[in-house]
Amino acid sequence: METKYKVKVRYSFLLKVDDFLVEREDLRPQTMCVVHTERGVELGTVLTRPERVEGEGVSSKKFILRILTESDRKKLDEIQRKQEEEFRFCRKRIQERKLPMKLSRVEHLFGGEKIIFYFLADGRIDFRNLVKDLARQYHTRIEMKQVGARDEARLLGEVGHCGEQLCCTRFIKKFEPVTMRMAKNQKATLDPRKISGVCGKLLCCLRYEDEYYTEVLSQLPAVGSVIKTHQGTGRVIGVDALKKAVQLHIEGKGKVEAKQAEIEEVISAPPQDGPGMGRDGKSGS
Repeated sequence: METKYKVKVRYSFLLKVDDFLVEREDLRPQTMCVVHTERGVELGTVLTRPERVEGEGVSSKKFILRILTESDRKKLDEIQRKQEEEFRFCRKRIQERKLPMKLSRVEHLFGGEKIIFYFLADGRIDFRNLVKDLARQYHTRIEMKQVGARDEARLLGEVGHCGEQLCCTRFIKKFEPVTMRMAKNQKATLDPRKISGVCGKLLCCLRYEDEYYTEVLSQLPAVGSVIKTHQGTGRVIGVDALKKAVQLHIEGKGKVEAKQAEIEEVISAPPQDGPGMGRDGKSGS
């Protein structure tokens, strides 16, 4: 019985990552390969080194067929040209049928078993006649896949405010909620243009350090608290989570800074957030 191995492979325009079976142990990360999935034959990129398979932990429907060959690369170039033509044809049909949808991208599977048309729309769309047009034109299975704004950004693979390729294109597998509270905790500007990504949603990176900010802010007295330090007693007028410090006003000394370790006592807490002041010193309304 041949020894089986498994590797993590990223595939699909939506950057799915799954375990794939392989019969060789010399694969290296970033190797491009031809894989078999439930959808058909696709291209993928190896992310991990092979591990010996124990038991039945990997789907037998997902396996690596071969490392990408020169012939495969020429076929890929041909498919990319086809995708451009398929995009134009589909967009033209959408306009002719006056469908309220925006075509984002076309994925032509490497094996030709299916063509997937990704689109945005506010609600459900009756695209049955459009599918007939596409099937009649290309003589293969057609899938219309509705995606959200974040998935469209991932499909298009644009560049973020930081100058780097979008996180959702590089490594984010699952979109987690991002809230305005996270931006406020980090004292980020609340200008929507600066804290929103190309998808129009709040930046995913606001979530990365939220756990740190939440933990540190819970350990520091909030704005409005009266505290005692070795420098004297005063009211907190600002909080700096990165420095783990607060700024306070002490009568006769003015504004001073105190590290968390220098706080001897919290004499009184501020009013509840809401109509009063929040932890960051901004109105809670």
